Amino acid sequence: MNWSKSWKSSKDRSKQRKYRINAPLHVRRKFISAHLSKELCEKYKMRSLPLRKGDTVEIMRGEYKGKSGKVSRVNLKKSVVFIEGIKRKNIKGDEVFVSLSPSNLMIKELNLDDMKRLKGKRGNA
Repeated sequence: MNWSKSWKSSKDRSKQRKYRINAPLHVRRKFISAHLSKELCEKYKMRSLPLRKGDTVEIMRGEYKGKSGKVSRVNLKKSVVFIEGIKRKNIKGDEVFVSLSPSNLMIKELNLDDMKRLKGKRGNA
C-alpha cells in the first residue's frame, strides 16, 4: 500500500510528495483549498475552503496577478484549477485555459448552490 491514512508528517520532501501523489481523490479534495478574502473570513470564521466550480477567485501570484474570474474547472488528479477568461495560446495557436495552483488564489465570492458546503462550519447561521 503506497498511501496510509495514519501517516502524520515528515521533514523529508520526497515523503511529502509521495503522500500527496498517492493520496486518493477524497483526500486530494482538501489539497485544492484557497484562502478566503478578509470579508469572507470574518463572516464564516474560517481561513480557507476547498475550491469549487463557480467560486469567484482573484489570482495573487504569477503572470496573471490581480486578475479575477470564476472557477470553470477543478482537476483533482493534477491539483490545479482553471479560471474563466484566463487563457493563453498553445504551440498550435489554439486558446487554452491556464492551469493555476490553488495556493496562488484567494476566494472573493463563494458558490453556495449546495448549502451542505458550509454545514457544520463555524460562524454560519
